[in-house]
Amino acid sequence: MKQQLLIVAIVLAALAAAPWIGISDYIIGVLTMICFYGVFAMSWDLLFGYAGEVNFGPSFLIGLGAYGAGLADADLGLPVAVCVALGTLAAVLGGLLLAIPALRLRGPYFGLITLVAVLLLQNAIVMFAGITGGEIGLSVPDILSVNATVNFYYALGLLIIAGTVLLTVANSSFGLILQAAGQDAIEAQALGFNVVKYKIAAFILSAFFSGLAGAMLVFYLGTASVDAMVDISVGIQVIIAAVLGGRRTIIGPVLGAAFLIGAGEVLRPLGQISGVVVAAIALACILIFPNGFLGLLHGRRRA
Repeated sequence: MKQQLLIVAIVLAALAAAPWIGISDYIIGVLTMICFYGVFAMSWDLLFGYAGEVNFGPSFLIGLGAYGAGLADADLGLPVAVCVALGTLAAVLGGLLLAIPALRLRGPYFGLITLVAVLLLQNAIVMFAGITGGEIGLSVPDILSVNATVNFYYALGLLIIAGTVLLTVANSSFGLILQAAGQDAIEAQALGFNVVKYKIAAFILSAFFSGLAGAMLVFYLGTASVDAMVDISVGIQVIIAAVLGGRRTIIGPVLGAAFLIGAGEVLRPLGQISGVVVAAIALACILIFPNGFLGLLHGRRRA
């Protein structure tokens, strides 16, 4: 654990210094997106890696945060900080309303409900296009900053805060109980733990950071759109990043997000084929080392 934290500290220090070594705004923009997707993937890993619940709808929470903040800015003209807070609140409340009934079900039903929630949100955005902008997207009048470096530090700060909180929770007694509930819910219940309560708490924490990152992402991109925030493909990217980086590690999903976004940018000249190539590479990586990048590093260290 200490070695992991040392590696993380070195990587974060390198990231913080990156804008000062003369890299282009384009690279800074890629690093910014990696930070946002890293938060998405870490939040998803808490629920799946520890609670054992497969959430097929991370983009439902991201979308609620994004559109909640975007609508507050575009229609009410509130300050950016207030809009971000409202977007985060929308994600938490939406996640709570979804989690309470869904987590009482067993088997694949939770995953199916979260998937349906994404489809419902997509349809609602399209149906109320006069308010949400529909498939075109919702433009927001405000942005985080016109300076790429400032935007990057906002995203990096969010990544550090989210990672610290999630890692602390995962390594606490709460995380141990959550992990026990994910591995054997019946036995954990027999020991006197309210499994549903712990899983709902984990879902709320996941919704908080997913919604917060989604709300901030709107003010980084300057628009909220179905393709960028709510589409099922966005959720799949988050899931692949988390699994690719290493399940039940919190830190690993950031590596997975860096790989997916970095590979996507490198292969962008290939056009539409780039997505297929990145997906094929990710699939091969998962098949070769199913424990993810962080699991591979642990295996080499033990060897």
